[in-house]
Amino acid sequence: SQELCSALEQDHAKLQMDREDVEQRTQKLKKEEELLLKNLERQTSLNRDEEKSLQMLPALPERKMVFKGLVTNKEDMNKLMLTPLIHYPLPGGSALITFEKAEVAQRIIEMKEHVVELSCGDELEEVDRCQMRVQAAPVDILLPSALEIGLTRSSRSILLSDLPSLGIPKEALLDKLEIFFSKTKNGGGEVESREFLDNTGQVVLTFVQDGVAEPLIARGHIPVPIGKGKYELKVSPCMSGEVTTLPLQPSRCPRTVLLAGIPDVLAEEAMRDTLEIHFQKSSRRGGEVDALAYVPAGRWGLAAFTEDTG
Repeated sequence: SQELCSALEQDHAKLQMDREDVEQRTQKLKKEEELLLKNLERQTSLNRDEEKSLQMLPALPERKMVFKGLVTNKEDMNKLMLTPLIHYPLPGGSALITFEKAEVAQRIIEMKEHVVELSCGDELEEVDRCQMRVQAAPVDILLPSALEIGLTRSSRSILLSDLPSLGIPKEALLDKLEIFFSKTKNGGGEVESREFLDNTGQVVLTFVQDGVAEPLIARGHIPVPIGKGKYELKVSPCMSGEVTTLPLQPSRCPRTVLLAGIPDVLAEEAMRDTLEIHFQKSSRRGGEVDALAYVPAGRWGLAAFTEDTG
């Protein structure tokens, strides 16, 4: 009986210690929960106020971030943006004049014919040649309204990028790349052709046999010794594209006017000045001239139209 009582007292003491331990752990968990809730409330408050720089928790290291990307709308993603560059032939005895305001160009077109005063200098002897009549017309060009491109992945070519700028000739760099990728121990094979892509700093290597390109592309990056250093080059599949659909629609240039019937009676620079002086006068229903191109009789010109950001 005494031994049973002693055993019960020991069990009671152990239960008491276990209860105290549980209570201590409970208090610790409550404190951690309170701290977590405070941090969550603080983070939510910062997000609500759209704070630009968030104070990180003390346990996290501080790191400065610099964003160098481009911001775009979600609906603009996966879209190909076209920037038209239209070449417009200009026959001799004509001029293109672009005004700062579209309404000025519209007025000049509506008048159709314009009498331009010429300054009678040494180049002009007859009095009746001190005026010339020119015809004004709108400029209509064809612009692409959509574009569809069929893409084909080459089975024997790879695209190399992240090439180093070592200041060596392009042919010398191509030789080094061909030597490396022609060796089977480097995963390559006999190279059929190599080509620098214009304005991209990238190289296309084409192998003689199929089955060489795919394993190289699967590796993604390959260290290549060039000169005294070794450079990690990126290996990508080579895609070739062909325009399958290119619908065009007529578009009228809002600020540009075509002047035709210009006689060859002044030197080229003098004629440009004369036309600009005439068409910028408000008394002639003109306005500020943004640009003017003139092609004398007997010659041909080519004007380039880009996107009007004005």
